[in-house]
Amino acid sequence: MDDVCEGKDFSFPSQEEKILSWWDEIDAFKTQLERTKHFPEYIFYDGPPFATGLPHYGHILAGTIKDIVTRYQSMTGHHVTRRFGWDCHGLPVEHEIDLKLGIKSREDVINMGIANYNEECRGIVQRYVNEWEKTVVRMGRWIDFRNDYKTMDLNFMESVWWVFAQLFQKGLVYRGFKVMPYSTGCKTPLSNFEANSNYKEVPDPEIMVAFPVVDDPDGACFVAWTTTPWALPSNLALCVNANFVYVKVRNKFNGKIYVVAESRLTELPVEKAKKSLPDGAVGGSENLNSKPKSSGGKAKNVDTYEVLEKYPGASLVGKKYVPLFDYFKDFSDVAFRVVADNYVTDDSGTGIVHCAPAFGENLVVAVDDDGCFTERIVEFSRRYVKDADKDIIQAVKEKGRLVKSGSFTHNYPFCWRSDTPLIYRAVPSWFVAVEKIKDQLLENNKQTYWVPDFVKEKRFHNWLENARDWAVSRSRFWGTPLPLWISEDGEEIVVMDSIEKLEKLSGAKVTDLHRHKIDHITIPSRRGPEFGVLRRVEDVFDCWFESGSMPYAYIHYPFENVELFENNFPGHFVAEGLDQTRGWFYTLMVLSTALFGKPAFRNLICNGLVLAEDGKKMSKRLKNYPPPSEVINDYGADALRLYIINSPVVRAEPLRFKKDGVYGVVKDVFLPWYNAYRFLVQNAKRLEVEGLAPFTPIDQTIIQKSSNVLDQWINSATQSLVHFVRQEMDAYRLYTVVPYLLKFLDNLTNIYVRFNRKRLKGRTGEEDCRTALSTLYYVLLTACKSMAPFTPFFTEVLYQNLRKASNGSEESIHYCSFPTVEGKRGERVEESVNRMMTIIDLARNIRERHNKPLKTPLKEMVIVHPDADFLDDIAGKLREYVLEELNVKSLIPCNDTLKYATLRAEPDFSVLGKRLGKSMGVVAKEVKAMSTEAILAFEKTGEITIATHVLKLSDIKTTREFKPPGNVKIEDMDAKGDGDVLVVLDLRQDDSLYEAGVAREIVNRVQKLRKKAALEPTDLVEVFFKSLDEDEKSSREILESQGLYIKDALGSALLPSALLPPHAVVLAEESFHGISNLSFAITLVRPTLVFNSDALVSLYAGNTKFANGLQVYLLMRDHHNLKAEFQLGKGKIKVNCIEGLSPVDVVLGEHVFLTVGDYFSTTKGAL
Repeated sequence: MDDVCEGKDFSFPSQEEKILSWWDEIDAFKTQLERTKHFPEYIFYDGPPFATGLPHYGHILAGTIKDIVTRYQSMTGHHVTRRFGWDCHGLPVEHEIDLKLGIKSREDVINMGIANYNEECRGIVQRYVNEWEKTVVRMGRWIDFRNDYKTMDLNFMESVWWVFAQLFQKGLVYRGFKVMPYSTGCKTPLSNFEANSNYKEVPDPEIMVAFPVVDDPDGACFVAWTTTPWALPSNLALCVNANFVYVKVRNKFNGKIYVVAESRLTELPVEKAKKSLPDGAVGGSENLNSKPKSSGGKAKNVDTYEVLEKYPGASLVGKKYVPLFDYFKDFSDVAFRVVADNYVTDDSGTGIVHCAPAFGENLVVAVDDDGCFTERIVEFSRRYVKDADKDIIQAVKEKGRLVKSGSFTHNYPFCWRSDTPLIYRAVPSWFVAVEKIKDQLLENNKQTYWVPDFVKEKRFHNWLENARDWAVSRSRFWGTPLPLWISEDGEEIVVMDSIEKLEKLSGAKVTDLHRHKIDHITIPSRRGPEFGVLRRVEDVFDCWFESGSMPYAYIHYPFENVELFENNFPGHFVAEGLDQTRGWFYTLMVLSTALFGKPAFRNLICNGLVLAEDGKKMSKRLKNYPPPSEVINDYGADALRLYIINSPVVRAEPLRFKKDGVYGVVKDVFLPWYNAYRFLVQNAKRLEVEGLAPFTPIDQTIIQKSSNVLDQWINSATQSLVHFVRQEMDAYRLYTVVPYLLKFLDNLTNIYVRFNRKRLKGRTGEEDCRTALSTLYYVLLTACKSMAPFTPFFTEVLYQNLRKASNGSEESIHYCSFPTVEGKRGERVEESVNRMMTIIDLARNIRERHNKPLKTPLKEMVIVHPDADFLDDIAGKLREYVLEELNVKSLIPCNDTLKYATLRAEPDFSVLGKRLGKSMGVVAKEVKAMSTEAILAFEKTGEITIATHVLKLSDIKTTREFKPPGNVKIEDMDAKGDGDVLVVLDLRQDDSLYEAGVAREIVNRVQKLRKKAALEPTDLVEVFFKSLDEDEKSSREILESQGLYIKDALGSALLPSALLPPHAVVLAEESFHGISNLSFAITLVRPTLVFNSDALVSLYAGNTKFANGLQVYLLMRDHHNLKAEFQLGKGKIKVNCIEGLSPVDVVLGEHVFLTVGDYFSTTKGAL
């Protein structure tokens, strides 16, 4: 393995760029597909986006989910074709061209020519394809852009024709004239799910209008309420609810008589008398524009209106009224009457609704395709309907018909593409009869698996349950034309299901299915030439029909790939945003159910919305979010991937995007992960530095049998990681993986690496070191493979270096199989180590509470737990780790849970209060009085009966409070527990522990000085100590008694400063004062040679000059190389290269020592 830099110098973005280049060099994605081509197919449907806009975080989120799942499936033995798709037709494209060319009406398109218009649309369809590809590839997503599919491709459009023809043959297509949500901005009707996709809270005028009742003896007026004054010129009826009670009331102040629903009487304007005049006359009423306040309105209206009569709504049906305008007086024989329907509610308005059936199911049309009044509406002709509201209200007022006016804020649908308010208009459309197959849709929904489940069970189920027939035709130009050819008399209809059929019936050659290429094609009537020819209907498909046909059209089914499709339908996986429950998910389900009686997909992940940090919608205009490229360039794509996956958004909840959150992933996930990897590499390289054989991982089957408890634990924890990731990925729960990985990495760095530093650094012997390094190697390798689908770049970086240590590795981590759980997981050792960490945390908490830092040694700790196996582990193989980490001298296990605690029971009032009512007091008293024996018995059986009430474990809280032994003061001992294990610490001062505390202080200062000198953990140094006290006796005694601990902690002995050679290279030096009442200096030097001068002189028969020359030569040699030479010569080297000097054999330990430490331990022993 190659050396690696420090974490602070590791640039995640630049490393990702290098990996991208390398993937290109080896054609990694294509190679993976080739290697898996004989594996079972995993069919993934990629919903096509429009390329008329730039990719945003919503696309990145969905793309990341798709990439993670498909990478995982590739690693688990599947062939996963991934082709990018583009939605090329429909309103988004046409709207862009309308803006570009200044097109305002349908006539403008006809005038410029459909061919010219469509070619303009074709020209911008792939405007941002390069930007999309750049972003998608930079995010690490593997998907084929070269072999993509486009909804405007001939093959795709032909399959769409086939889909429609199948529905037509099944009797699921009809032409209807229905009230439809209509976009005046895009000049086309919209489907219900499109109309529901963009509601806004807007203010609209609300008015009450009087409609005089014909032949009413009292001159009464029906009062209707509306928020669409523009529809009043087309009024043809009033609608009541037959089940409501209606009242005829008289205004006491102005005498006007109105008819409204009794429950809505309070909505009429409140009138109040002017100040009385001298003769008692009463003045006029309050201004019409006043709006009654909600509070007290009812009482005021009772004072204002006198009820003359009450009658059921049904009795009003058929009554005539005086029209507001005369535009439709020619319909007087059938219009201007009261009708009834249950859609009239009493939660707003007056209980009487104004109707304009010109927008209903007859051919009276007052508004044209552009949303302007027709010539029939004389005063407002050619005006856009919403712009005419104010003038219409004024006209109503001038006619004396305005009862009340004001403003009303409500949710109103806007066009999802042009962002203009929708109107409801009767238009002829071709419909798919969705309501016929509603039961099948609901049944097929049950057969699918969704994450999260509530979207399927609630949102999608409810949408299917209320499904309406789907208007699939659009009176537009750029789209797949409806394949319907109809005779002039409408009696003959031919549906094309293929290009071949069209060519055969028409005799024309067809190479493009767009309108301007086929609208001119006619078909002879099969009834004979006297019936003329059949011409294509002008409409094109709703682009949602095209995207819903994607599972068939993207592989040109049924014209090609029949076996591929039929063996793998329904598809295995789709993923998009929450908004697609009423969009793509819905159209996929409708078409597949209609065609095959099956759902289109088996598994689905539905993500939520990515919002700006302030919780608002991300807006380019407001610039309230960082551009994706900025985040990727700062922190890398892997960090962005993990950030969005580890968030509520993967559970279909909103995410407030924070750039700091992406940095948090780098800091909390990648840097600890990298540091564990770097520690492995450093210590593997150290073996070579020390002249030992290069690191090669020991066979994994041998490692699995390691006797070291932490090896056993991390191996088991790694298998648990593999098991968990497989389990969660198989269930498509991506959001649970990152928290588990975080915990795993925390355990790896803060338990395994931290507690095993001595082993990993070789201080427990070479064999043990290689076992620990091999264990860490396999753990990191397995973790990388497990996380490769999530973080494809970082895992590849680590893998490319790790694979150098073992032969036969795959070229890329993404060619590897996903790890499998091997061997039996050690649940006991995992639980014991987890409890050990709990013990350490609890003990640290006690120390902090009593201001006892870890440097201060403590005499004793007691671990209280009833599990004998756990106590055996903690007092046996885990003992040394606990004692060393906590700086405690002895550990005592105890299985008597009451030796250091008293038990107390308390009723859970929040649970029992409502249930017990008045009995709560009696029960609470008895619970609090429970004896220790009673509490223990209750914990064992799980229930107890008190005052005839059966109480369960969830009803009573039992607490254990610390109780020190009788001979110990309360301040000398403390305890802390977590409900499972109790830790007791003896806090009493013990002078015998003083020296151990000083030794830890010295070690701490040495380690800080190493860090200050920017030394790597693998850098070898020698440490010299000098006492600065007048009396050196104390420090000498401490160092003698604690020498083994210091040597163990530092990896080398602490050397007396008197032995510091004059030729030594000093790396760092620092003096310390008042450390546990001692003052001293520490010096760090490079390992340097020490000479036995007498022995060297004897080599040259007493010639001191020659001996000095040999010393100079040896000091000039590279220390590492010299050490290797001595090892090769088994402690002896021959020096024969010094000019004028005869060859001599230099023996290690006799003539020279490689370090001062070697010399010191040989001659005098430890200090």
